[in-house]
Amino acid sequence: MAVFTRASPFLPIPEAPPTAGAAVTPIAFASTIVAAYQRAGRDPGNALQLAQIPPARLIEADGRMTARQMELLSGTAMQELDDEGLGAFSRRLPWGSYGMLARASLSAPDLGVALKRWCRHHGLLTGDIRLSVVSAGPQAAIVIDEHADLGEAREFTLVHVLRNIHGLACWYVDSRIPLQEARFPFPAPPYAEVFPILFAPTVAFGAQRAELRFDARYLALPLRRDEAALSQMLQRALPLTVLQYRRDRLLVQRVRQALVRAAAADPQRRGAGRAAGRVAAHAAPPAPGRRGHAARLEGRGAPRPRHRVAAAHHALSSRWLRRPAF
Repeated sequence: MAVFTRASPFLPIPEAPPTAGAAVTPIAFASTIVAAYQRAGRDPGNALQLAQIPPARLIEADGRMTARQMELLSGTAMQELDDEGLGAFSRRLPWGSYGMLARASLSAPDLGVALKRWCRHHGLLTGDIRLSVVSAGPQAAIVIDEHADLGEAREFTLVHVLRNIHGLACWYVDSRIPLQEARFPFPAPPYAEVFPILFAPTVAFGAQRAELRFDARYLALPLRRDEAALSQMLQRALPLTVLQYRRDRLLVQRVRQALVRAAAADPQRRGAGRAAGRVAAHAAPPAPGRRGHAARLEGRGAPRPRHRVAAAHHALSSRWLRRPAF
């Protein structure tokens, strides 16, 4: 069991073996973290041991590790180096920096304001990169403009920061925010097939800048977290970065609306089973590559149908199982 001498917002809780789960995270990310130790003149042995990563594996160009191993390795490194930027920026990001950003945006009235605050405050920590939220019509994007040479840590840093803000955004509104596209300003790496798992089915390399594109309607969702929830989350925050969030609130609302329409069209309860089947086919999670999830934002006090099609509502609104994402 990992034991740390001071409180940590990223404290890993090894309730499962680090090697459990699908190995989808590039081992090259571990090499970048080890390089941060070397630049700081520190020994990465403890972090590698906790994550159960043999040093010999670090030279594998196309090697993989699990999300759990990534959580343990990066969490331990952030604590031991006292740098949540893992040596990528010209100035260190002391322990608790990203927790402070999360807290500073907690009072925002909606996700759009929260993300804009987060991006602005990130610029107070380092000027090496600048994050911003832009929207044009139905699409929004979180973009990163680079103002300094990130060196060998460039790829990992851009991936890590984007996964960080995306995971936090999902947590703020308690909803998975499906990405329509991810773009990166570097060539496709040997493990490029991993990026659609980390981000979105559509990934572009060699782009002008790093960015995540998604449905702009998610920006209007109100935040669903308070101070108590934040304090609890910060006891172990890294899963928000290494795992995909589960439930999509806009998709759930789409299911509810479809069920209400189906129930209204069948007031005598005739063909309720067929109605449930039509709703399930209409509101099922989209196949990879499809864009858009919902027709409207989640409403308040939506009526609940009392017919047997409620069984379909229960099945479709259940939280999806998490999958490794980083």
